[in-house]
Amino acid sequence: MTNQKIPGWQEGPGALTIALRFDDFKSAFSFMQATADLAEAMNHHPDWRNVYNLVEITLTTHDAGDQLTDQDYALAAAISALPSFQTAAVESR
Repeated sequence: MTNQKIPGWQEGPGALTIALRFDDFKSAFSFMQATADLAEAMNHHPDWRNVYNLVEITLTTHDAGDQLTDQDYALAAAISALPSFQTAAVESR
């Protein structure tokens, strides 16, 4: 497994997490749609939560016993490369 630090993402027991604050709900939802498209293409889906302009994402591999795998790091890197990711503020948790 590639154990790489991805800026903004927090690594915890078996998961990568991040909380992102956008300017408004529409921006947050647009980011979620772009993330959903990535997740479908990569066949790896996030656990996430959205309240207005805040999007909280947890990545873990359920098929591997809720552990981190290369799929989680790859999806986190792909999400971080989205143009809409660059417009968000990373929230401390």
